[in-house]
Amino acid sequence: MRHLRTFPACLVLALCLVATTLAQPARAVTLLRDPDIEHALGQLAAPILQAAGLNPARTDVLVIDDRSLNAFVVDRETIFIHSGLLLKMETPQMLQSVLAHEAAHIANGHLVRRPQNMRNARTAAGLGMALAAAAGAISGNASAAAGIAAGAQGTATRLLFAHTRAEESSADSAGVRYMVRAGRDPSGAVAVMDIFRGQEALSAARQDPYARTHPMSSDRVRVLKRLTAAYEGKTPPSNSDLYWFARAKGKLSAFQRSPKWTINRAGEGGFADVGHMRTAVAWHRQSNLQKSIAAMDRAIAARPNDPFYHELRGQILMENRQFGAATNAYGTAVNLAPNHPLILGSYGRALVAQGQHGQALQVLEKARSRDGRDARVMRDLAVAYAKSGQNGMASLVTAERYAMIGRLDDAEIHATHASGLLPNGSGGWQRAQDVLSAAKAARR
Repeated sequence: MRHLRTFPACLVLALCLVATTLAQPARAVTLLRDPDIEHALGQLAAPILQAAGLNPARTDVLVIDDRSLNAFVVDRETIFIHSGLLLKMETPQMLQSVLAHEAAHIANGHLVRRPQNMRNARTAAGLGMALAAAAGAISGNASAAAGIAAGAQGTATRLLFAHTRAEESSADSAGVRYMVRAGRDPSGAVAVMDIFRGQEALSAARQDPYARTHPMSSDRVRVLKRLTAAYEGKTPPSNSDLYWFARAKGKLSAFQRSPKWTINRAGEGGFADVGHMRTAVAWHRQSNLQKSIAAMDRAIAARPNDPFYHELRGQILMENRQFGAATNAYGTAVNLAPNHPLILGSYGRALVAQGQHGQALQVLEKARSRDGRDARVMRDLAVAYAKSGQNGMASLVTAERYAMIGRLDDAEIHATHASGLLPNGSGGWQRAQDVLSAAKAARR
């Protein structure tokens, strides 16, 4: 099935958590890694993050493939939002209010009371621990998830996501300030709150995760209405915010809703190029390459220097096994965005398919150095190393990829093989020992 690029983000700690800890089974937590959607979310988040005193270049907004409604933070550099919540948002202000609220948890120091040894979510291991905790929150057992994902079984009662009402009220107030400071209408926060009203009356099993992880009260709603009343309707969304909101939500819905639904509504966002992009995705999902490329070319004609449209054109061609044309499309995207890790990863994949393994190694290593959280890049790296005759490195990268997705037995096999092929004491050999240590720790 054709879909947005995804990878399972559960390391050994997450698997141990799911297998042995949760009273209710945690769902698999999968990230949607799409360069266009992440860029659009970054554009919407940037003014809010700056208003919060955070660095937009160091704070990612990542999408979890889950139709339930939730958003959360686990460290100072990552905001997670469920795909279901993104699709539920009706205006840029609603989405930005969610981002402002989560940014407030970071800026107000609410993370300090969470497990101190939670590693940075920018690393593969840190991401796995973060999403292990997310799985626990979704299933209703966030405390155990947080404790075990952070390696702190003795403090498993420390809730990673269960914010106090005081923290929520503080984040509400700060979020409104950030929205106003950024020149955005904060009343979207009330519209978001209205979605969740009545959730606390439901049993935990029926609540959306947002209601479980963000405790609400009638007092919070009243205060939020009072704080936002003076600003409602006075600052309409900018054309830029409307555009990037249409772009993020439009592409996500084009991949997740039926093609017929998308084609019937492709032009609703008010931006012609976004409509063409959505139509291209819909025809692609119906295996009509000719119509898909024609629609994609119309989108590119409207924005010829947009790397993300060229990247999507490459994806459509790649998934139709047009490897040469896909490589050219990805190459154009890389020329326009030479340091974007997800675009580099796609280009490297196409080079591997073309048999250009030496160039693929350079591109894929650059992608991995800029974002070490993509298991697809590691898979393609292993293939490129093997095809280049570097079997030790191929085994090492394979071991690391298996460790990333929680298959520690397989990771141990490949790490052992890599240890025997790589020079003793070298950087690669040391990385193999790290995988072996993780595998051994998992069996204890």
